[in-house]
Amino acid sequence: MRYLLMVSHGTMAPGVHSVIRMLLGDRDNVLSYSMEDGVSADDFVANLRNVIAPIAADDSVVVLGDIVGGSPLTNTLNTLTEAGLLPNTLAFGGLSLPMAISALMAIEDNLDDSALVSNVISEAREGARQVELALDDEDEEDL
Repeated sequence: MRYLLMVSHGTMAPGVHSVIRMLLGDRDNVLSYSMEDGVSADDFVANLRNVIAPIAADDSVVVLGDIVGGSPLTNTLNTLTEAGLLPNTLAFGGLSLPMAISALMAIEDNLDDSALVSNVISEAREGARQVELALDDEDEEDL
């Protein structure tokens, strides 16, 4: 099985996970965990071990972290290394809802690693853009 594991500071990862449940339904292969304020790195790792417990040695993992180099992503990759799962792991920073949905769809479509990476990075780039507001003169007077 291929898992999607989202990790973050605060409650971002569980929040994105919640939205995925709302939009796409519950998925057994989607996991999330966050480092909330006041939680030590040791406690984060201990709890993360429980979160990743369903992942078997022959499974693979797509990890989405909020910040490259941040404690949640770094500790997650170290924990996956200790569990012997790093060789079957793809990791990304910049967690967003569009990125997570793209990763999940790529997983469900059984895309190979190269196509999955391309889709996730493309969606991350496209997801961040300015929304052009078209206001006519009448609307501007009401503002």
